[in-house]
Amino acid sequence: MSTDEHAERFTLLRPLLFTIVYEILGSATESDDVLQDSYLRWAAVDLATVRDTKSYLAQLVTRQALNALRASARRREDYVGSWLPEPLLIEENDASADVVLAESVSMAMLVLLETLTPDERAVFVLREVFGFNYHDIAAAVGRSVPTVRQMAHRAREHVQARRKRFEPVDAATTARITERFMNAVASGDLEGLLSLLAPDVAWTADSGGKVTAARRPVVGAEKVAAILMSLFRRERLEGLRIEMVNCNNTPAVVLGGERLEGVFLIETTGGKITNFYAIRNPDKLLAVTAPRQISR
Repeated sequence: MSTDEHAERFTLLRPLLFTIVYEILGSATESDDVLQDSYLRWAAVDLATVRDTKSYLAQLVTRQALNALRASARRREDYVGSWLPEPLLIEENDASADVVLAESVSMAMLVLLETLTPDERAVFVLREVFGFNYHDIAAAVGRSVPTVRQMAHRAREHVQARRKRFEPVDAATTARITERFMNAVASGDLEGLLSLLAPDVAWTADSGGKVTAARRPVVGAEKVAAILMSLFRRERLEGLRIEMVNCNNTPAVVLGGERLEGVFLIETTGGKITNFYAIRNPDKLLAVTAPRQISR
């Protein structure tokens, strides 16, 4: 078989493979590295021995992602402050018709998946999000089918017990809340801002100790409003650009000048803002350059 056919099959499935790896790792840059390594392995495979390209490649990238996840475990344990996944800039309207996929790449879900073991995380992603059969998943994680069934059950219960009900917000509502939020912080309208925040709204910042940021989550409307008023005060924003984008299938504010200052994801439920995820570690902003296509 020719190298061209290897490349054609891999390229066709790349959005799916990237999404699997990103959901396991929570890092776009590491996911790219895994896919590059996986392609080199794939290029050496005799295609005549491959019965199902999608299953074969999903197993291949999952094994490589698990290796990468285990290798980075110590770095995450020693991380300064809160650890958040890398923000993923998504093509406009991508995944909007797929509720399962939209939730699976949300920052809230990725943070929750961090509480699973590496194998449980891979099993959950492959089974619950992408619907792979237990035999393929068992081959991917190197476990028996009965063990994988138990892991899937355990991971599903763990996730369901800890996640808030995912309620897709229509684009018009999201746009309205986001516009009101931006107007409030830009004009210094504290009362207007407070009216948009849920009482238990949370602010979680990831700086890796490299820039100034709260090292623990801040909870409560008045405390979070104070952070926002300071961050987005007019004199501080002079010379900076503000852009609204879609990150992890939720509205996000990109703040930057010559370099990015941060990406701030806004999560809403029931017409109120419930979470802000502030990614300010410069190492995690490298991937926020071009939008990605995600797939399942």
